[in-house]
Amino acid sequence: MAGAFRTSDKETGIFMAAYEEFNIDQGADLALELHLINADGSKKDLTSHSVAAKLKKNYNSDSDETTDFNAIIVNPSTDGIITLSLTNTQTDALSKGRYVFDVEISFTDSDDNIIIERVLEGRAQVAPSVTR
Repeated sequence: MAGAFRTSDKETGIFMAAYEEFNIDQGADLALELHLINADGSKKDLTSHSVAAKLKKNYNSDSDETTDFNAIIVNPSTDGIITLSLTNTQTDALSKGRYVFDVEISFTDSDDNIIIERVLEGRAQVAPSVTR
């Protein structure tokens, strides 16, 4: 999945996370590229931002049942690109079925407040592997 995701509404300035569904093949490597854009169509500047993304069987799963994506901001950070990935070892450990996920970016503003924006959320379906 590669896609462009708007980070705020042009008229209200209110941010709403995009929603996506995708498939994960158990035992295979996975890489997703997200292109974040502002309401005016320009690339989201991710300078001084960090990114985190998690996958869970359901919203109430405890931390032992959480898989962290390897989430990085691609250089140059002014291009607004995030790469999410899971190794084949990580996907092999997932049981088949439906999962939920989200991706959040954060930065510290001039008043030392941590600002967090959810840029993507949705569901992922894990398909079992025959070849193991």
